[in-house]
Amino acid sequence: MTVNQWLAAAHRGDAIGDNARRFRQLLRGLGHESEIFALTIDEDLEDEIRPFSDPAARRGDVTILHYALHSPMTAALASLERGRVVHYHNVTPAAYFAPYDSALARLAVLGRRELKTLVGHVDLALGVSEFNRRELEGLGFSATGVLPIAVDTARLTGPARCPAIEQLLDEELVNFLFVGRIAPNKKIEDHIFMAEHYKRYVDAYYRFIFVGRYDAVPQYYAMIRALISKFKMLEERFIFTGPVPDEELACYYQHAAVYISMSEHEGFCAPLVEAMATDVPILAYSAAAVPDTLGGAGIQFAPKDLEQVAELAGALAFDDGLRANVIAGQRRRLQDFGDARIVRDLSGFLHQLS
Repeated sequence: MTVNQWLAAAHRGDAIGDNARRFRQLLRGLGHESEIFALTIDEDLEDEIRPFSDPAARRGDVTILHYALHSPMTAALASLERGRVVHYHNVTPAAYFAPYDSALARLAVLGRRELKTLVGHVDLALGVSEFNRRELEGLGFSATGVLPIAVDTARLTGPARCPAIEQLLDEELVNFLFVGRIAPNKKIEDHIFMAEHYKRYVDAYYRFIFVGRYDAVPQYYAMIRALISKFKMLEERFIFTGPVPDEELACYYQHAAVYISMSEHEGFCAPLVEAMATDVPILAYSAAAVPDTLGGAGIQFAPKDLEQVAELAGALAFDDGLRANVIAGQRRRLQDFGDARIVRDLSGFLHQLS
């Protein structure tokens, strides 16, 4: 069987693109022919990702469109005669972007509107989480299921040496980590508000590290920096790294005391799986797909009582017994995201389509 995958954009280090390449490897391991086609391709991926203009893109027995934004691929998928699968990674609601970037808000509106056009024109609609599957069902898709993101955690769990970063992170400060782009739905401002409670009532020796792009929504990032200044916080206690290679990312995970997520909207949240794989205890706001991904692991909270969250962060950082219990639970949950589960689910869906 030929199983093609379509991506609007192929980027290294992007959860959707990394997931597609992992799927391709697993599909080939099952004996299928499999290629990835994209509209835009990073230069360092041109040898392994094929352009969407290639006629072979439309010749698959099964075609999987990884959907996260509107593109010509949507209508193209609907026009195929067989094996049409949408793999829904979610579209962040426009309301999060509207105060900072009207163009991004418009793209979000278009993305959600265009997804509806696939109702009745695909053979299978899969969400990367149960949260996404329910959204697909609510839109009117009939045949739905869940196929999680395949997160390659091995790239983060091996030996990693970054002397300069290690020297910085080994200082006598507690490192709180967040990984992902600096975007409004991630609620980075709540990290700053929580930090104010933490330094006042828990511990003055702290550091917040944000690994990921901070140029996606410039006005939002500017607001975050202004908030740090408004509270007269030490600038060096808030590190925004931008994108980093895997070896450096592994170092940040290995030196983190706690992984913190304040996000209000996630379709899956791959960094939660990465944190589980690197034994970093997780403290996460229980919203959108976060409960689906954690499945009871980590410590989840709702509502956002940031004074209590600060106390929980301190407990996870300093209470060895609590840390051990949380990490043990995360290790159990991590088993649900291994290759065996992805292969089983992929095989099941392909059998269903055939």
